[in-house]
Amino acid sequence: MPGGGSSLFSRFRVLGLYSNHVPHALRFHHKHRQNYVMTAVGRSFHTFNVNKLGIVAVSNSLSEEITCLAADAMLVFAAAGQTVYAFARNKEVVMFYHGHKHEVRLLLPLGDHLISADSGGDVIVWDVQSGEIYLLLMFDVHTFDVSALMHPSTYLNKVLLGSSQGAMQLWNIKTNKLLFTFPGWSAGVTVLEQSPAVDVVGVGTVTGRIIIHNIVLNETLMMFTQDWGPVTTLAFRTDGPPIVASGSPQGHIAFWDLKQRHLVTQQRCAHGTAVAAATFLHGEPLLITNGADNAIKVWIFDQEGGGARLLRSRQGHSAPPATIHHHGDDGKNILSAGHDGTLQSFSTVHERFNKNLGHGSVNKKKERKKKKGLSYEELRLPAITAFASAVTRQSDWDGIVACHRGRLATTTWNYQRCTMGAHHLLPPDTSRGTFATAIDITSCGNFTVVGSSCGRIDVYNLQSGMHRGCFGDDDKAHSGVVRGVATDTLNQLTLSAGSDSLLRFWRFKTRKQEGELKLNAAPAGMTLHRDSGMLALALDDFTLAVVDTETRRIVRKFAGHHGNINDMTFSPDGRWLITVAMDCTVRTWDLPSGSLVDCFLVAMAPVGVSMSPTGDFLATVHVDNLGVFLWTNKSLCGPVGLRPLPADYQPTMETLPGVTVDDEEEEVTSEEADDAYQSAEQLGAELVTLSLLPESRWKSLLHLDTIKRRNKPAAPPAAPPTAPFFLTTIPGLTPRFLVPREGEEDKQSKVLSWGSLSQKSNFGSALESALESGSFDLPLQVLKDCGPSAISVEISSLTSEGGGASILLLAFISMIDSMLASGRDFDLAHAYLALCLKLHLQALSQDSAAMAALLRLSTRLEATWAELRASFDQSLCLLSYTKSALL
Repeated sequence: MPGGGSSLFSRFRVLGLYSNHVPHALRFHHKHRQNYVMTAVGRSFHTFNVNKLGIVAVSNSLSEEITCLAADAMLVFAAAGQTVYAFARNKEVVMFYHGHKHEVRLLLPLGDHLISADSGGDVIVWDVQSGEIYLLLMFDVHTFDVSALMHPSTYLNKVLLGSSQGAMQLWNIKTNKLLFTFPGWSAGVTVLEQSPAVDVVGVGTVTGRIIIHNIVLNETLMMFTQDWGPVTTLAFRTDGPPIVASGSPQGHIAFWDLKQRHLVTQQRCAHGTAVAAATFLHGEPLLITNGADNAIKVWIFDQEGGGARLLRSRQGHSAPPATIHHHGDDGKNILSAGHDGTLQSFSTVHERFNKNLGHGSVNKKKERKKKKGLSYEELRLPAITAFASAVTRQSDWDGIVACHRGRLATTTWNYQRCTMGAHHLLPPDTSRGTFATAIDITSCGNFTVVGSSCGRIDVYNLQSGMHRGCFGDDDKAHSGVVRGVATDTLNQLTLSAGSDSLLRFWRFKTRKQEGELKLNAAPAGMTLHRDSGMLALALDDFTLAVVDTETRRIVRKFAGHHGNINDMTFSPDGRWLITVAMDCTVRTWDLPSGSLVDCFLVAMAPVGVSMSPTGDFLATVHVDNLGVFLWTNKSLCGPVGLRPLPADYQPTMETLPGVTVDDEEEEVTSEEADDAYQSAEQLGAELVTLSLLPESRWKSLLHLDTIKRRNKPAAPPAAPPTAPFFLTTIPGLTPRFLVPREGEEDKQSKVLSWGSLSQKSNFGSALESALESGSFDLPLQVLKDCGPSAISVEISSLTSEGGGASILLLAFISMIDSMLASGRDFDLAHAYLALCLKLHLQALSQDSAAMAALLRLSTRLEATWAELRASFDQSLCLLSYTKSALL
């Protein structure tokens, strides 16, 4: 029967994806004053800040894989298939550019235009704002196949095109004219880069030659040759030293001195794959590189002799991970072993807690000495096929043990030091051609149990690395390959399963067999839940068997997978068994009911699965994918109805999780004005909103008289006697000035009568107009702009004694009622109402209309306070319960 999606798990995020083969794009944000680098990851691109390499934005997913990236100050351009997309704020697609008939492989922003070139020979100049084609250039791919684009500095409307045939052409895109053709150097052009000097460009070729050419004089200034194949990228240093960096397909970077014209230094194995792009930050000794090895690296030039060292990096698996396990009891770290031979730890909290434990080495001393005749690849160990970890004694000695493909010796790793351990665990007297297949660490962290392809099961001490014995007679525990080993919580019982279809029980201390169980088919793997004692076995006939280790009987059998079962994991309480198989399904089996309760389909077959010890996340890894995908457990967030699924249930395809932005990282936007969050005027009908005015504007309204008496001086200051501007003289022979007598008052009175103040204030006029319109926003704004004394004067003048009228008192009461009804400015409404009652209580009591309005207002006040009191009581009760639970 057809089914829906997963009812138990939902998509959350993916860990460990940083870059692919597409060259990165760099932009400088003038408002934030920092650089950002964009890297393509499948159908979307990620934006990182250079100062911390923290992810700050993830774009929306496109319909096809991104083939190239470019950026200017406003937009980020990405090409996918035959379409070019423009992204604003590094997220949303704001413009489409349709017109190419072949896959777009080159992009170049140039002012208000965008230049794109496809594999069919078409070069289109777009108008960025309108999305229309400004110019179309068509080339024959057999004679001039465009392979590089560059805008020469200070060359207005000029574009330099490089071809895979070796020739270069300089075009004027405004006049649509070919200005000059450079014959080239009989080698295809792979990259063009502007140098700090005007008219001088750097040209990289498929033969490894680096040409510094003057395009005005058509003269080659100097030429270098790297021995590692084609030049994949070029970058000129702009902070002083005349250095140019060149990348190679082997992942090496060479640094050339343009003044001395020789090789300064080289950075071997900067990337595990070809260097996709390298860019120097303007005016800084920093180089940013990315590659298809899923790595972004920032190099700083502070070494003697002009060498560079790695400053910071973000790196995941360069090959798909094969197996994963949660490390620790908090569920915050996931150990992952990939086909690239590395062992890495990914944090579910933040990327800064990620760890790379590195590659395994055959001999660390030889690797340090780098003996002559031994290459780095020869010293590397093969990929890890299985590993086990324990945190009990990881502070004292190595807590991780791993098996490697085709090798009998197992290696130890130290999680805290992020390095390979000191021990290579190798059993004595073993035949050649055998290899380790299964591994487990005891719960105490002192011993490890290793199974091999010849049927041996050996025990080692992790502190010393010494061999402590093996299980079975004649040093053989099984007659075939050991497919799985496990130890219980108390180190009393050891379980092993082999290709001879036998599950055997061993006493750990004596290493003697206590029993065995015959299985219907050979087991492909097994997983033990130590707390419940349940052992899950994945058989070669695509079925599952669950064994109770106490009774040593098969208690559950499950069938439903249509492909090899790759991995299994138990839920923390042991109730669910989650399995993944090559049929691309993730199935959840309920052990108490013995039924399938959840199943969903994914696009790529999952090869590894691990459930968090806290039960919050399910982690999966998939074929041909470099990420670790996290799924949220819905049952922790709310009730989930799980029902047994029928046998003919058809699961629905679930999209794999994508990348999300970390909470601690700011989100980068374009150079446009940032959209600040606009809070709603009112959150809900049952809530109230306080004004943002300072308390001094409304809290002291009822105590203005007290404040004025307290601030009144004991004796008013006496004004100094003022002299008139024109001094009058007394008539007589001797000129004398007329001095005014003390106490002489001006005959003209300066006291105004109440009649001259009879006109209404702005507040009174606003109240009258608001009473007619029904909107009291204007009078309320007038009061908000006034100080406490001015508010007292305005409210005092509402009555007829103050020059107002009774209609103004009714309008004021209506204004308070509208404020309480809307729930806004709750504090101001109570303060203004209290002052009005204090000043005009006697006048209000004699007015019947005003008293009726006050009674209605009192009812609204009581209802509002009742709702608020209930919300306060509920919040206080919840807070008290939370505090008691924490204590």
